[in-house]
Amino acid sequence: MNIAPNSYSRTRKRLLAAAASVAVAGVIGVGALTSGTSPVLADAVRVEAPQVQGFADVVERVSPAVVSVKVKAKIQPTADDGSDGQDGFDNLPNNPQLRRFFKEFRGFGDQGGQDDEGHRRFGHRDRGNDQPRPVAQGSGFFISEDGYLVTNNHVVEEGTAFTVVTNDGKELDAKLVGTDPRTDLAVLKVEGGGKFTYVDFADDSKVRVGDWVVAVGNPFGLGGTVTAGIVSARGRDIGAGPYDDFLQIDASVNRGNSGGPTFNLNGQVVGINTAIFSPSGGSVGIAFDIPASTAKQVVEDLMKSGAVQRGWLGVEIQPVTSDIAESLGLKSNNGALVSSAQDDGPGKRAGITAGDVITQVDGKDVASPKELARLIGAYSPGKSVDVTVWRDGKSQAIKVDLGKLPASDKQASNDQQQQPAAPAKPDTLADLGLTVTKSENGKGLVVTDVDPDSAAADRGIQPGDIITAVNSNEVNGTEDVTKAMTDAVKSGRKAVLMQVTRDNNNRFVALPVAKG
Repeated sequence: MNIAPNSYSRTRKRLLAAAASVAVAGVIGVGALTSGTSPVLADAVRVEAPQVQGFADVVERVSPAVVSVKVKAKIQPTADDGSDGQDGFDNLPNNPQLRRFFKEFRGFGDQGGQDDEGHRRFGHRDRGNDQPRPVAQGSGFFISEDGYLVTNNHVVEEGTAFTVVTNDGKELDAKLVGTDPRTDLAVLKVEGGGKFTYVDFADDSKVRVGDWVVAVGNPFGLGGTVTAGIVSARGRDIGAGPYDDFLQIDASVNRGNSGGPTFNLNGQVVGINTAIFSPSGGSVGIAFDIPASTAKQVVEDLMKSGAVQRGWLGVEIQPVTSDIAESLGLKSNNGALVSSAQDDGPGKRAGITAGDVITQVDGKDVASPKELARLIGAYSPGKSVDVTVWRDGKSQAIKVDLGKLPASDKQASNDQQQQPAAPAKPDTLADLGLTVTKSENGKGLVVTDVDPDSAAADRGIQPGDIITAVNSNEVNGTEDVTKAMTDAVKSGRKAVLMQVTRDNNNRFVALPVAKG
């Protein structure tokens, strides 16, 4: 196709102009293509995520129900150096800093120390009188409109006078209604003062690990303080008592929080702060709460009678290990093994004997000795319960009329103290790594030597122990042990269960039927 020279020249000029425009736009940005307008910038990155709900609404509603608890006690003054009962620092130089150091170190300073129980100690010392002085400070919360409130037993146990400080600063006198040291709970009652904002206990069976919780209390005597966290674990046993079943939370709980409540997001009390794990003395994110279900039952009893009446079975128990379960033909190591039944206890009167494994109480499974203690303690004295035991390879039910738990736990004792006699001719139980001789009264075998490389040594059997029974059969000689081992092998079991007495206390030990 032919193009006229003038047309070609005009076309070429337009192409060159367009190319130049594109080149400039590539250098200064697309916005420059539009004359007289500002550059168009890209949007900043934004993430549309659900916003976490705060705790302010919960705290606002529950805070009026939470109080500080101040405790005083009448303590007689004592002289520190045989003088007239003054500070005992008369010989120190007249140096305020030095005197303050010694006062605080000895527990008499204005700042006070802190005891191991998780509440604050105050150190003001009375001079020449027995007026009540501050000894502790903790937390508590109202559970009724007429002034009943809950706190820890360890907060009030040394007290003779009690004052509660409400959220708005009012100080009110309170009286002690009752305490329960076994669960570390106490109930106080404020007299007068009108109507109080109070909170309810939650159903802690619905509490899950990971749920949000809010702790409100009086750490270090500072006044109302709120911390938040989650439920870290359930069913913690920290060795505090026979009914340990704590909730573990990671909300910051410190000294002075003792007796304070932990709330769910509905404003209900799921637990009561009672202990912390703290190598440093401060919060490290591990705190323990008495569950609401335990507290509610105990508090109701304290409000009614000032004390808690618990059922009593009257047996000493120990855990069922895997070896013990194997030796008894149990499919699992759940249950509580009866090491002895007290002579004056309701369990023995009903027919429970040493060697029985308690697996259920009124149809409720017993997972451990702690679980058995909680189940029995939940019943009132005189209550008739069906106790299921594993005996001689089968289950059987025994009806027991529970007694009243004594003020202090009774220890089973034997009528006759057994003393090992000097062996005339030791016998050996080579497969078990034991050397034994007959006891002085002819009942049982006295262990005189234990092979340090044996399973018996690993399981704690020592010289002086008395083997009284094997697989619930009395032992009067080595032949009884040998027969029990043979019967176990025939039954397909890998261990035998020995009842061992030491210092008049019984326990059970499972030993493998083959050496090692």
